[in-house]
Amino acid sequence: MASNILTIPNLLTFLRMALIPVFASLLFYGYSGWALFVFLVAGISDGIDGFVARRFNQESELGTILDPIADKLLMTTAFIVLSLPNVLPAVRVPPWVAVAVIGRDVLIIAVAIAIFITTDFRSFRPSWLGKLSTLVQVTAVALILVAAVFSHTFYLKTTYFIVTLLAVVSGVHYIFHVANLMREEEAKSKNKE
Repeated sequence: MASNILTIPNLLTFLRMALIPVFASLLFYGYSGWALFVFLVAGISDGIDGFVARRFNQESELGTILDPIADKLLMTTAFIVLSLPNVLPAVRVPPWVAVAVIGRDVLIIAVAIAIFITTDFRSFRPSWLGKLSTLVQVTAVALILVAAVFSHTFYLKTTYFIVTLLAVVSGVHYIFHVANLMREEEAKSKNKE
């Protein structure tokens, strides 16, 4: 049992989760350069844990649950803290961007829980648009922190718009994506009968 928990990918995920309060504290106290460094370490650990899990056959049920939770916690924390008025005011994320990002995740979780409770469907998988939205969010946070460190803010309005647009579109798309997954599973179970 312990060998399924203490895998390198899971340890990297635990590290990423442990870095979240460090990242938030650095942002809150205005250490944008260090916050960028910690965020990049967290992002790199996310890429490495997925690679190691697949390459060395260390995928685990715990990892499939913890990895997206760690990602969501990091993104939620980043967008909440960066939207606070007194934290890095030169690059402050407009609250509507944070609401769109967090609202998307709340919508996805609410749909998944409702389906989980009312049906026996368990095969939730991210959509390509959801993966793209997450990638854009990670890139956006890095770009916002780069803007804070180097005082280059000319691209931030476009960044905020793209993040919001993709959050909204991918959130709505996920409902249709899950409906398709459910139809596919239903068709497979009918074929087995």
